Amino acid sequence: MDIYRRRKIVNVFNLSVSVLTTLFGLFFLFWLLWVLFSKGLSHLNLDLFALDMPGPGSETGGLRNAIVGSLLLTGVGVAIGAPIGVLAGTYLAEFGRYAWVSTPVRFINDVLLSAPSIVIGVFVYEIMVVPMGNFSGWSGGVALAIIVIPVVVRTTEDMMRLVPDTLREAAAALGAPQWRVVVDVVLKASLSGIMTGILLAVARIAGETAPLLFTALNNQFFTLDMDQPMGNLPVTIFNFAMGPYDNWHDLAWAGSLLITLAVLTLNIMTRIFLRTKK
Repeated sequence: MDIYRRRKIVNVFNLSVSVLTTLFGLFFLFWLLWVLFSKGLSHLNLDLFALDMPGPGSETGGLRNAIVGSLLLTGVGVAIGAPIGVLAGTYLAEFGRYAWVSTPVRFINDVLLSAPSIVIGVFVYEIMVVPMGNFSGWSGGVALAIIVIPVVVRTTEDMMRLVPDTLREAAAALGAPQWRVVVDVVLKASLSGIMTGILLAVARIAGETAPLLFTALNNQFFTLDMDQPMGNLPVTIFNFAMGPYDNWHDLAWAGSLLITLAVLTLNIMTRIFLRTKK
């Protein structure tokens, strides 16, 4: 009876701590969302998407060039980083699980996973911006891709390792070669987890400011030329939040809310889509 009572007390204590910590995290999450909505929702209008950044002292303006620039930079970062991450994670999980090279690759990937983004920005600045002689959208996309890669690698490897070996053995017993087993069985079974990892990477780079300060910098005017400095929401929000004008502050709040809503919508839509596909 004493053992049962002690186990019950331990169980109640652990459940209580779990609930309290969950409520603690949700409290700050909803607080953050409340502040973003209360400060930025009233400034979400057509001008935000139709007009470019206002100059100093200008009363009218929007974030069109920053929104388009962020979409381009994020798209380039994901287009470069996601395939590399998926392929590297597939190798680590399937073809090179016990290879000698896999251990240092995993170690380097973990280092990149926790590396400060400003260090990545300085690195890309040295290898791209300095030789090219100017800031550019391409260098910003490469910096974001370097942030994407370790997230996708880790998630892909973990998700593929969760697939039971019995599925691999069953496919191999039918005469399928290893590459066919990986493509048609393992990748399909872990698709939801891999997509979640890519979404986590998108959420990670959506608000990155430090690497873009050293690579894409910013641009007050609308441009689609990736060879030139490109406007983007994170740097614009940083500049406007530190600026002396009230309309800049309003646009900074609206941009922050826009990024948050974009990430939330992307996560929700992808989860619904993957659930429907199943």
